[in-house]
Amino acid sequence: MAKEKGRKLIAQNKKARHDYLILDTYESGLVLTGTEVKSLRLGRASLVDGFVQIDGHEAWLHNVHVPEYSQGTWTNHSARRKRKLLMHRAEIDKLESKAQETGHTIVPLALYFKDGRAKVEIALARGKREYDKRQTLREKQDRRETERAISAVRRRQRG
Repeated sequence: MAKEKGRKLIAQNKKARHDYLILDTYESGLVLTGTEVKSLRLGRASLVDGFVQIDGHEAWLHNVHVPEYSQGTWTNHSARRKRKLLMHRAEIDKLESKAQETGHTIVPLALYFKDGRAKVEIALARGKREYDKRQTLREKQDRRETERAISAVRRRQRG
């Protein structure tokens, strides 16, 4: 069997980047059952309501939806069970101390396979206020408009 190389994205949490200001990101492994891996290989998962909680010097991923494997029998997993994250103790301690601060949380950003192993990208984040979200949207819109204007000028110059 050939060894997998590269990164294959399974699920992405776009809403997290909208709702939170990302302060720091970490890559972590996951403890999964066989049917969970097979379900992820089909590209089915949702990170929308997911969050990370640190309990007893262990990091746990909660509310990530990995649907049951259709070919699974009695060995199938429950879709929203909590999953242990594989991280170094120093990283977990650092995350725990920063997450204790007011307004900070740990959210999953992406779920992917890296060289055949399931990984999750998690981020230390601070919640955005409504006006921050509007400001971000306004900046994005302005950037898009300037790019359109520049490309229109370039098209006119060529023509």
